[in-house]
Amino acid sequence: MKDLEKRVRQLERILAVNVELVSNPQQSSLLTKIAQTAAELTESESASILLLDERTGDLRFCAAATTEVASLLSEIPVPVTHSIAGTVLRERQPMVVHNVQADPRHFREVGQAIGFETRSLLAVPLQVQERCIGVLEAVNKRCGSFTDEDREILTILAAQAAVAIENARLLEELQKAHRKLQELDRLKSDFITIASHELRTPLSLILGYASLLQEQQRGSRELEGVLRAAVRLQHIIETMVNLRYLETGELPFRYEEFNLCDEVAQACQIHAALAEASGLTLDAVIPEEPIRIRADREKIRLVLDNLLSNAIKFTPSGGKVRVKVEERYGNAEITVMDTGVGIPQEALEHIFERFYQVESPMTRRRGGLGLGLSVVREIVEKHGGRVWAESVLGRGSRFTVRLPLTPSR
Repeated sequence: MKDLEKRVRQLERILAVNVELVSNPQQSSLLTKIAQTAAELTESESASILLLDERTGDLRFCAAATTEVASLLSEIPVPVTHSIAGTVLRERQPMVVHNVQADPRHFREVGQAIGFETRSLLAVPLQVQERCIGVLEAVNKRCGSFTDEDREILTILAAQAAVAIENARLLEELQKAHRKLQELDRLKSDFITIASHELRTPLSLILGYASLLQEQQRGSRELEGVLRAAVRLQHIIETMVNLRYLETGELPFRYEEFNLCDEVAQACQIHAALAEASGLTLDAVIPEEPIRIRADREKIRLVLDNLLSNAIKFTPSGGKVRVKVEERYGNAEITVMDTGVGIPQEALEHIFERFYQVESPMTRRRGGLGLGLSVVREIVEKHGGRVWAESVLGRGSRFTVRLPLTPSR
């Protein structure tokens, strides 16, 4: 009966460690708890956990049941080749040593440093999958010798310690990756700010002189090409700047109430010449009754420009682009449809991400930085709306923008 009660108490203590393993993210306190539990359940004077230092190849104490000496132990490297713990690590098998002082593998420097004599020892390996990462030791059995039951208990506790250590390692790697992503994001933002600032001044000069020369030499195809290229570069720079300001919240929004139908009509009129030059038909379906929204007029125009430019860019000659604005379900909806190349289904969920390109960067035939749709989504969501895309590869795409109507509606 006493043995049964003892076994129940042991299982309860092991279960308590399991519960803490799930709820406690602090590795150091949990490993100390495991060492203390190991000493208690094996009825030993002390217990400790040693981990392999990948940098030096030595074992290092990372936790001990006796917290007073834990800091001293942490400073003592234990060689893998000349120690009992190192033998357990290499052979990956539990080991019981009844007379440690007579064992030539005993590493005496530890006891000398902390003033502790090790008489008997039970050690088991800490394993993570196929890797052995350390050793759990119980020292100086208080009564008698270490038993198979002690070895079983220590093996369970070693498995728990290994899980805690691996969880901490994975968490550290995740945090490190997160910090790296944050740094990359910061560098990208800094690059956008610096590049756009440095390009604006020379581009303004190019645009100014190109416009002046075009007035003096009307009909010059070369000058028209220079002007178109400069305008395109200006659009790219402005897109980069807008995205940067949207990220930092520095882009001001000036809300006013206006008729969305008028803005869609004007945007279609501006892009009609580009569509015609590309051999496309651009149709607009706009109701006569006004659809009024409260929004930033310039930002909504930027959304329309990006969607129309994309539709024209990705539609081959002979195709059609159709724009429709309507009131649906208490919202204003703008739909831009084309008969272009379409978007693969696996890419639809990514096209609004920054710098995402459907085509391979090495083989793509169409320009752009992959920022336009990201700006569209940011602006639409700032207005409390939604934007999404539907597409059939080879048959075309449909982009829908849903914006809330003015409160009075």
